[in-house]
Amino acid sequence: MNQTDPTIGLTVPDPMLEKWQRTVDLMAKLVGVPAGLLMRIDGPDIEVLVSSSSQGNPYHPGDREHLLGSGLYCEAVINRKEKLLVPNALSDENWKDNPDIKLNMISYLGFPILLPDGKPFGTICVLDTKPNPYSEAYEELILHLRDIIQGHLELLFMNCILGEDNKQLKDYIAEIQTLRAILPICAQCKKIRDDQGYWQAVDKYIAEHSGTTFSHTICPDCARELYPELIEGMFTPSEKNRKP
Repeated sequence: MNQTDPTIGLTVPDPMLEKWQRTVDLMAKLVGVPAGLLMRIDGPDIEVLVSSSSQGNPYHPGDREHLLGSGLYCEAVINRKEKLLVPNALSDENWKDNPDIKLNMISYLGFPILLPDGKPFGTICVLDTKPNPYSEAYEELILHLRDIIQGHLELLFMNCILGEDNKQLKDYIAEIQTLRAILPICAQCKKIRDDQGYWQAVDKYIAEHSGTTFSHTICPDCARELYPELIEGMFTPSEKNRKP
């Protein structure tokens, strides 16, 4: 089913997820590793969004860990927004105790996946059960696949923005069309007749059809006519001296 990013509201449609699945399967196959992953930030957690169907892969879509302070390879990639290569975690003081060691994943190569606004979406990475220096050609391959996924995210991101803009534009057009329509209005009391034949006060009609909220007050001219004894102190000197 479609996947929605809870932070940015992007819905990844099924056809795109299927393409990402094929991409990750191909990546794991060409690099020759048991695990190829697309990881996604999900609130305070990091989640396996897509996992290769390769034999021996211990990761499954939906697997998640709390991101901050997890010690995961992917946490470092996201924090630094740059490539991480760990040829052999068992011989690396910085990585010999990381959580993936428990799954026998002792080598790692990953890159950050960024949204068009520069914020991190997640990572694309491969992991192996044996020491692996990952050649330059493998790095170029994964970078190329990462760029394809970022291109997909850019399309989703722009569609989301344009969709909201189009909705607002339609609302504005509907408002203008409503207010520009020829409305039957009473010459005496100024009530407006709606489409159902009911007569409504002008403020009520406009509020219902445009979402405008009215704040009732009284203008200086009407105050002079209705409340001449109270006009002193109600308005500024310029308002009081203005002639009707």
